[in-house]
Amino acid sequence: MVQQMAGFDVRQVVLLSGTFGPHEVQQIVETISRDYVQYQLFRDAVNELQGREEQSPASNVRLGVCLYLLGRYYRAIEVLKKGDGGAMAQFYLGKSYFARGQYQEAIEVYKAAEVAGYDANACALARAEVLRNAGDCPAALQVLDRLSGAVEQTAEYLAQRAATVAQLGGNPMEVVALYERAVEADGNHPGALFGLALENDRHGNDEAAMDLYKRAANRFPAHVGSLLNLGLMYEDCLQYDKAAQCYRRILDVYPDHPRAALYFKDTEASHEQFVDEDAEKKRDRMSQVLSIPVADFELSVRSRNCLQKMGIMTLGDLCRCTESDLLASKNFGETSLQEIKDMLASKGLRLGQALPDRVVVETFEPAALSADEQAMLSKPVSDLNLSVRARRCLARLGLNTLGELVRKTQDELLECKNFGVTSLNEVRDKLKQLGLKLRGE
Repeated sequence: MVQQMAGFDVRQVVLLSGTFGPHEVQQIVETISRDYVQYQLFRDAVNELQGREEQSPASNVRLGVCLYLLGRYYRAIEVLKKGDGGAMAQFYLGKSYFARGQYQEAIEVYKAAEVAGYDANACALARAEVLRNAGDCPAALQVLDRLSGAVEQTAEYLAQRAATVAQLGGNPMEVVALYERAVEADGNHPGALFGLALENDRHGNDEAAMDLYKRAANRFPAHVGSLLNLGLMYEDCLQYDKAAQCYRRILDVYPDHPRAALYFKDTEASHEQFVDEDAEKKRDRMSQVLSIPVADFELSVRSRNCLQKMGIMTLGDLCRCTESDLLASKNFGETSLQEIKDMLASKGLRLGQALPDRVVVETFEPAALSADEQAMLSKPVSDLNLSVRARRCLARLGLNTLGELVRKTQDELLECKNFGVTSLNEVRDKLKQLGLKLRGE
């Protein structure tokens, strides 16, 4: 098998007529997974095949399957519909429908693929995956329960069962055991590696999670979930270049992927913020200006006396005052106010500039809450089922319960590294579903 793989020509399999079935597809996947340089050769060959003026039903099947592997699902559907209508065409038409979220269409063509002679177990596992992602986990479990024999020991079956049990809220230990068995059955199965990585990630086993994410990310087609979470872990380690590479790999295949695009942009911003020494120098200069005594300026006797009575000694003290604060002082009028404003303007400052953001603080006493409310606020934040990025940020802030979370303001959460507006909106939406909100909202 290794010798066959070494002599396998991706370009030739795509462009030349000949046998093209599940075995050839698996060889393409393995070849690119072993050597990602082959990806460009594969992509160029597919583009060349697509550019041919005349396509036969058989070549449409070959082209459609290859387009699916490249993530061009809409085009794959168009081409596969023009195929020979056989088992392989139907099966990959189902996979393309599934990838686009067209679940009912996927179910129908998977049934057609089985009738046409495609492996019955593969079709059943594919239907179970569709049902689970459509939210019908009981039906997915029924499909899995009806399977028996050697298929029950395959990585695909074990990974599908683990994901279904997890989504049904089953025993976490059972989920982990199923994923571990799946990885033992096939150490290169992307879904099994991702699932086991996610479980380790949730339990704080960062080293094991990162290793598993890396193994899943090295497969082809790219496992998006693994690349996203691996990128986030790299960000946590301040390895922004590696994180960007993960997001860029997703965008190479899925240019419009919203989360990958957002995370890639956030990574670049975080990197710039991390190395922005100029911003630090500007803050130092501003601190020096704010510490200048007001006595260094030539002010009228009235203005000077009023500032002394108010305990205003530096420009920083002045920048923490508003016009109304100054005018409230006895004998301080519009003339003195204008004099102060002109003095601050000469240093590029203004009144109120150094005021902290004023937030309306809502507090509550636990004793004043009902038993149900207290029970709700004592729940762990893990019950919100947040994304990896949001969950890690809350952990950094030491927020373990919903009660601790709702005592935080938006600004306090946004101050946490890597916690952006996307994560904030995610937290707010999850809290809203429980009838809760952040402090000050």
